[in-house]
Amino acid sequence: MSVTERTYIMVKPDGVQRGLVGKIIARFEERGYKLIALKLVQATEEHLENHYADLKGKAFFPGLIKYMASGPVVGMVWQGLDAVKTGRVMLGATNPLASPIGSIRGDYCLAVGRNICHGSDSVESAEKEIKLWFPEGVVQYTSALESWIFE
Repeated sequence: MSVTERTYIMVKPDGVQRGLVGKIIARFEERGYKLIALKLVQATEEHLENHYADLKGKAFFPGLIKYMASGPVVGMVWQGLDAVKTGRVMLGATNPLASPIGSIRGDYCLAVGRNICHGSDSVESAEKEIKLWFPEGVVQYTSALESWIFE
């Protein structure tokens, strides 16, 4: 658990189309995480296949890739204490119906195939995803709020 731990969060095409990007950003900012990278991307199928390579053998893989390439996505890198684990809790369960009210998926979605966001599931996958989506790197800066958030 490090203040410098980073996680990759992606708002999927359904979240972008529904205008939820700002609400998702607000949740992470309000929690105290620092945004260090952000971009709107129309991802290619090849790029998405690299991102979801661990799911390649699953029956839903072709549909997932087609759906994810159907519209723009918003990729973000958030930094802060226990960012990966806490980010996943903030998103909620993959199945929105199993997500508690108060989580992003619990508040904004109903179906697994339209669960509005992706979040890294480990520090290792976060670093891999950050390199894939932000090959140019991320911005490093000191937030004036850090002393009000961390001891």
